[in-house]
Amino acid sequence: MNIKQFLISGMSCSACSARIEKAVSKLEGVKSCSVSLLTNSMAVEGSADSSIIIRAVENAGYGARVFSKQKDSAAKKPDSLVNNSEISSQKKRLIFSLGFLAVLMYFSMGHMMLNWPLPFFLNGNHIAMGIIQLLLSLAVLFINRNFFISGFKAFVRKASSMDTLVALGSGISFVYSLAVLFIMTDAAVKNDELKIMQCMENFYFEGAAMIVTLITAGKMLESISKGKTTSALQSLMKLAQETATVITADGNEIKIPIEELKKGDIFAVKPGESIPADGIVIEGESSVNESALTGESIPVDKMQGSEVRSATINLNGFLKCRASRVGEDTTLSQIIKLVSEAAATKAPIAKTADRICGVFVPAVIFISIATFCVWNILGAEFSFALSRAISVLVISCPCALGLATPVAIMVGNGVGARNGILFKTAAALEETGRIKNVALDKTGTITMGEPEVTDVITEDSIELQEFLKTAASIELKSLHPLAKAVVDFYSASEFKDSGFFETSDFASITGGGISCAIGNEKFFAGSIAFIEKNADVSSIRQKAESLSSCGKTPLIFSRQNKVIGMICVADKIKDDSAAAVSQLKALSISPVMLTGDNERTANAIGKKCGIEKIKAGVFPEGKADAVKQLKLTGKTAMAGDGINDAPALAVSDIGIAIGVGSDIAIESAEVVLMKNTLLDIPAAVRLSKATLKNIHENLFWAFFYNVAGIPLAAGVYYNSLGLLLNPMFAAAAMSLSSFCVISNALRLNFFNPYKLSKKEKAFKLKENTKEVSMETLEKTINVEGMMCGHCEAHVKEALEKLNGIVQAAPDHKTGKVVLTLSKEISDDKIKAAVEKAGYKVL
Repeated sequence: MNIKQFLISGMSCSACSARIEKAVSKLEGVKSCSVSLLTNSMAVEGSADSSIIIRAVENAGYGARVFSKQKDSAAKKPDSLVNNSEISSQKKRLIFSLGFLAVLMYFSMGHMMLNWPLPFFLNGNHIAMGIIQLLLSLAVLFINRNFFISGFKAFVRKASSMDTLVALGSGISFVYSLAVLFIMTDAAVKNDELKIMQCMENFYFEGAAMIVTLITAGKMLESISKGKTTSALQSLMKLAQETATVITADGNEIKIPIEELKKGDIFAVKPGESIPADGIVIEGESSVNESALTGESIPVDKMQGSEVRSATINLNGFLKCRASRVGEDTTLSQIIKLVSEAAATKAPIAKTADRICGVFVPAVIFISIATFCVWNILGAEFSFALSRAISVLVISCPCALGLATPVAIMVGNGVGARNGILFKTAAALEETGRIKNVALDKTGTITMGEPEVTDVITEDSIELQEFLKTAASIELKSLHPLAKAVVDFYSASEFKDSGFFETSDFASITGGGISCAIGNEKFFAGSIAFIEKNADVSSIRQKAESLSSCGKTPLIFSRQNKVIGMICVADKIKDDSAAAVSQLKALSISPVMLTGDNERTANAIGKKCGIEKIKAGVFPEGKADAVKQLKLTGKTAMAGDGINDAPALAVSDIGIAIGVGSDIAIESAEVVLMKNTLLDIPAAVRLSKATLKNIHENLFWAFFYNVAGIPLAAGVYYNSLGLLLNPMFAAAAMSLSSFCVISNALRLNFFNPYKLSKKEKAFKLKENTKEVSMETLEKTINVEGMMCGHCEAHVKEALEKLNGIVQAAPDHKTGKVVLTLSKEISDDKIKAAVEKAGYKVL
């Protein structure tokens, strides 16, 4: 995907951004174009040459230049997100404008309405008063000439903007006042005192100056508020280190600029220092505060072999690390890139506002002309009709419409970034709150992803040491987590010193198992369905099914066509998985578990964390098909962390990569969750809903402002209610509209995505009540004859077949069986079931 980034200058409202998008989108080779009024940036996807794109922008009446990583890199200059030079310029213009305006208001409204005194040489000299007002207003208009230059340039190109409305409103007021001044001079020649007094009352010099001054004040407030919407992103950028302490080949420590740090360099981090780059700990132990990146406040212990990330804080120990990712490849840089790119994209809801803004300014000019004509036809005074037309021009504000969506998206992304929830696009942030289904990968998503061996069962003719050595040798070359668990178990056992067998002809069958040769014999390992293709599994099937029902994954091992044993592996469910599933249900989202495990194991895990919909025995390509089927019932998200989840992440409506995940999973996902917890999925949904609600509020007030303000300015309510809107008050209202929209968006900064709503709390209370009503009983019995795990499985299966026994937990070492009952069961029934299995109840 070839995306070029540009910086745009000269935009004043969303009509400008819509015009640029329209001009660039027409170019050959441009697939898509997105212009952000908030960040004054443009992203263009396609093969069109940059010079052609810049020329198209300039022909539309604006400036453009290619974004330079060296010059414009926000990582080096966090304040570049806020255009301080622009704010400073607006501030100077406002101060000078207010100075001239204050004097102007004294001569016009102060003297005329409040009878404030004038210098003696101006008493009765009305023409001199008019000239003074002319000069003072001209000074204010010159200070704010940018409105006129930009507005009339756009008007000439038949592409009007907010500046056009301001220039027309203020310019017409000034020109009309100038005409009245000339009429006054004519009346003075004719000694017509009455006419002179009438002319004095029709000056709009103060109105012309007041309009541009108030708009400048509004634009400055808007610029400051825009800067606040990017505060989260600026905070991230400020985390970037400027230097790194590198350890040279001779063991010396030297400080170098962070730009000079290379992959493979050894760097040192002392207590209290920020880690300068992503890397691997090669020496030392410490705790690291990663809250800046993940939002997780609990420090993470680091030791040799642990990964560290840039911008995290080393708390107490000395660490020596090898840099693995530097510069733009670090986790921090990637987060900044994701948040920045999301701000530059547009949410689907913004398209409606863009279409309206595209025709808004011409429509306002038409309404203004119509207002002037109607009032003249109705017999109103010329000055009254003109005042109504000017009020319509200056109250209309397309900026509020254009900023309604991007400011909320920017703030929402910032809140997400602070909590380790990263949305790649504005569309992802909007759509996440609309999902109806969440497909959850089991291993590493619902579970810890670090399985451990729980049971080892051998056939009678095989010794335990030989079996474990054989099993570990078979699994040694496999990269699967279950294989690692087997190898680790053997390596930690008392038999580890016997080493491994030499294997050859190793082959891995995705979703099934593995095969290899030891000496001249062929060995197989994998699921029971895989093994039964090569060997008779009848002797071990019952045991495997019994253990599967406990949530364990049985791995069957065979030599040639004979089963030699079974190792059961269990992956611990994350502590917060059940809570996350409950929260998803409270949000009316249906969780579905996808796993390659057998159905019994999958059902046991699903039961523990509250998932009813389970698809077991699913290969990677099958996960993608399962997601496609779920999409038929509603918008579907897929959450996973591995390479085998990438196809499903890609076909889902919203792909969610959990934890650091694999690079392929992150690339395929639209949402990246930095913390390895399912609780961030409902948190992301809440944040999306809150952002979308904020956008709706912004759009409502922007539309409401114009729908209510334009008729009032046009004088629609004058005859019935006597309501009128002075052009100066109209300008003030216009200035404040964008400021109010941005201020509303800034409220999102206080949103807590982990806080349950009243509806969710009610659902949780209902679920807890349901659990209490299903209270269970516990009974312990003593059983004679259990000698091994094989016996335990027989007793467990026999007891759990009884109606009312939820779970049986036998222990052959103590001879006890702990029963969990959903209702009372007679001792005779329990005794009969155990004796039928071949054991005796004491």
